[in-house]
Amino acid sequence: MKLALSISGVTKDFRIPGSKRWVRAVDNLTLSIRENEVYGLLGPNGSGKSTTIKMALGLMKPSVGECSLFGVASDTPSARLNVGFLPEAPYFQRFLTGRELLRYFAKLAGLSRPETAKRIDALLEKVGLEDAGDRRVGGYSKGMLQRIGLAQALVGDPKLLILDEPTAGVDPVGAAEIASIIRTLKSEGKTVLLCSHLLSQVESVCDRVAIMGRGKRLLEGSIDELTLGTDSSSLQLDGASPELRESVAALAAAEGARVATRRRSLEDLFLELAKGGEGGDD
Repeated sequence: MKLALSISGVTKDFRIPGSKRWVRAVDNLTLSIRENEVYGLLGPNGSGKSTTIKMALGLMKPSVGECSLFGVASDTPSARLNVGFLPEAPYFQRFLTGRELLRYFAKLAGLSRPETAKRIDALLEKVGLEDAGDRRVGGYSKGMLQRIGLAQALVGDPKLLILDEPTAGVDPVGAAEIASIIRTLKSEGKTVLLCSHLLSQVESVCDRVAIMGRGKRLLEGSIDELTLGTDSSSLQLDGASPELRESVAALAAAEGARVATRRRSLEDLFLELAKGGEGGDD
């Protein structure tokens, strides 16, 4: 199994300004993201997701532990050649047009001039900005900024794409289009790390998900593993004992029916953990 991103026993402590006290943002975190996988990283605000992403990108050094990209230490500049990144709140030069902005990032990525022209046209169309490519970025809406941010993350044709809240400020139609783009990227053999509060989108596009809380990994697994509940059925029985449930199932079978297992949503699971419910570490 080839790994696109490996985070091994990572801990990050920050000193509180003006104090001798320290706060732990990430606590002994281990994650492994396989190549050609869409992986969701979830957690409430303050759970350590952004700090984890910065360490994974080599932008911040862990207090303890190691991060690597395609087998190369994240703090090695060459490790980031195959990575595209869209931060949660991207900021771009407002005086540039969308096309000029992508041309700037294409030059940073080392693309030739003929390759750049084709790449920019294809990306503007992919993110739905083909009619706004010659408008200044300063006049873009927040949703349009997210779209051009996604395009700049893709301009170097990276093997790994890290998206931090890519649908922030995007309307439902735009969010669905971004989800479609993510599926297309997977079909092209790329790996995607997705941080999002839009849990329905995560549930629809991700192969595996990790839920963080207080800097720790609370749960990790496939969508099926995390959402297939065995403690509820299509017939709700409040306070029913296991014996009663078995009797109901037997009675249903005798009548040619069955008690179906109901899948709980990823949102239900997330809220349960965010409110202090206990989670097991796989």
